[in-house]
Amino acid sequence: MTEQKSLTHGVEYKKWIVELKTKIRQVQLKAAVSVNQQLLIFYWELGIDIVEKQKHTTWGDGFLRQLSRDLMVEFPDIKGFSERNLKYIRQWILFWTDEAVIGQQPVAQLTQIPWGHNLVIMTKCKNTTEGLYYVKSTLQHGWSRSVLTHQIESQLWQREGKALCNFAHALPVSQSDLARQTLKDPYIFDFLNLTKDHDEKELEQGLIEHITQFLLELGAGFAYIGRQVPLQVGKREFFIDLLFYHTRLHCYLVVELKAVDFEPEHTGKLNFYIKAVDEQLRQEGDAPTIGLLLCKGHEKLVVEYALSDIHKPIGVSEYQITRSLPEAFRSSLPSIEQIEAELSDDLNG
Repeated sequence: MTEQKSLTHGVEYKKWIVELKTKIRQVQLKAAVSVNQQLLIFYWELGIDIVEKQKHTTWGDGFLRQLSRDLMVEFPDIKGFSERNLKYIRQWILFWTDEAVIGQQPVAQLTQIPWGHNLVIMTKCKNTTEGLYYVKSTLQHGWSRSVLTHQIESQLWQREGKALCNFAHALPVSQSDLARQTLKDPYIFDFLNLTKDHDEKELEQGLIEHITQFLLELGAGFAYIGRQVPLQVGKREFFIDLLFYHTRLHCYLVVELKAVDFEPEHTGKLNFYIKAVDEQLRQEGDAPTIGLLLCKGHEKLVVEYALSDIHKPIGVSEYQITRSLPEAFRSSLPSIEQIEAELSDDLNG
């Protein structure tokens, strides 16, 4: 029992299990799309024909309705020939060909993701550039349709890589670009129910209570290590708010929470924590530790001034909570036992 508990709480195991889950999701996605790929290629060719026929014939508005009837009579076992789906196929073609240069449409990538994912991207994205970002991200991370929908609705494309940071001069070139793309601004914590005047302790507890949603918002590659992680420096003990390991960056990531607007002195404390993690936890093969300061708000110029002479890599982002909970209802939030159970489920799921 002791060995099992030690395993599930070990840093190396947590890092490995995150990588393993990602691989499994990618395999599942690839297996599913291989079945549908030929059908999606047919959809593309059919959509091109429909658009061309409607341009160059006078068949009228009833064309798709009649086509649906004829195809469904001949192929009753195929569900994709409803009039509604034929309209989606036509819309799919128009979305990707209106702005794309002829011959450069990303057909190969589109047919590697399920039809339902294509519909989400087509109906929720404003242009092909945004759409292609979500196509590539789905292929890279193995997103389910619900996760894809969440990412689009939370405007991940607009937020990714937007954190204010000093990575360009604090990290090697090979790591700085990936590190910058890993962080976003702002972070959306719409899954939290907090009082309007919440403090750091409330925010920290809320994020851990909903660790699955928090990890989804952080993005792919984050492995949760712990909260209030102790570090002994001299005769004093210090505690990191949240500690993660990033499996693509191969480094620790220290998260410091501030339920107030950014102040220059915040970077000094985070810089100290990064130094301590580098000295005490970082092992051979690990890249330099990165810090992320999450605060209620920030002024760009103030952050840039504060980071300009900091030599440890630090990113600064705002967080947004779209709903707050009256104080009277705080008692209905999960207990510490429920929190621990959720963390355990996430590790074992």
